[in-house]
Amino acid sequence: MAVQEVVFGFGAHSVIDDGPELLRMAEQADRDGLDIFSLSDHPYIGERLDAYATVGFVLGRTERLAGFANVSNLPLRPAPMLARAVTSLSALSGGRVVLGMGAGGLWDRISDMGVPRLAPGDAVDAFEEGIVLVKMLSGGGPPVTYQGRHHRVNQIEPAPVAAPPVWTGSVGPKSLAATGRVADGWLPGHAADWLSERYRTSRPVIDEAAAAAGRDPRDVRTIFNLPGRITDRPLAATRDQAGRWIGGSVDQWVEELTGAVLEHGAAGFMLFSPSGGTQDIDSLGRWGKEIVPAIREAIGNRRVPPSGSHVPPSGSRVPALRSHVPSSGSQPTR
Repeated sequence: MAVQEVVFGFGAHSVIDDGPELLRMAEQADRDGLDIFSLSDHPYIGERLDAYATVGFVLGRTERLAGFANVSNLPLRPAPMLARAVTSLSALSGGRVVLGMGAGGLWDRISDMGVPRLAPGDAVDAFEEGIVLVKMLSGGGPPVTYQGRHHRVNQIEPAPVAAPPVWTGSVGPKSLAATGRVADGWLPGHAADWLSERYRTSRPVIDEAAAAAGRDPRDVRTIFNLPGRITDRPLAATRDQAGRWIGGSVDQWVEELTGAVLEHGAAGFMLFSPSGGTQDIDSLGRWGKEIVPAIREAIGNRRVPPSGSHVPPSGSRVPALRSHVPSSGSQPTR
């Protein structure tokens, strides 16, 4: 079974005081050959680093590592401005950015920031429109007019920069279907892995929606956020009572994640701290120096480029993906 190129990275939920440690970890990950790092996006938490300010700062201090917000809080980041942010980051970094997108989950806190609360269905509609609009405002061309239910622009010039890959944090059936229609990747969340019930029931929704939109479902990659411990000795149980991966020795990690790629189509893994805090730099070193190279070697002979791929920009470590720009019922004009 041939597999697409797999990405490996790490994620953090960093507070302001963690800034120097986060930078140290990113620089180490860059040296170790990891592909990507991510930060959560919760602007209503005062002690947290702003995701986009931090991604830009870290990209400026690294050479190959890509960055993204896991995932962008779209209700608090208007889609036209988000398009400007990610295309600028892409241009400045040589393409080392991914756009993570979410419909918004903590609406009590989101509305505390002065944003009108949306019903769940409306939030998903706004989420899909937002992805469409960000992609339309990328790649150059004549001015765009878009009249959606939630997003509207009039004669706005797209940035002359290709849209980055869009990975979503979709959970419900409606947002999963939107992911299939318009996104390039899916992050099932910390509660799901390749053997979980959520994955088994959710991934078919994405695939069916992609096929209905005339897309190859394989173009929507699955990247797992993966909290887990790296231990010196093998663990007797590497999964919790709910059946989720919790970690183990280096050999156990390599065996499990290689199987996730070859048998379940996993396209990437983001290592998170099992405690939910800042990543342990020693564990990050073992991830980058021991586990990831062994998995790459195990799958290397069976790797093929993603469908529709092209040569990535110089310095970029994120496998290049076709940025799918779907048609929209609002009939935008350029």
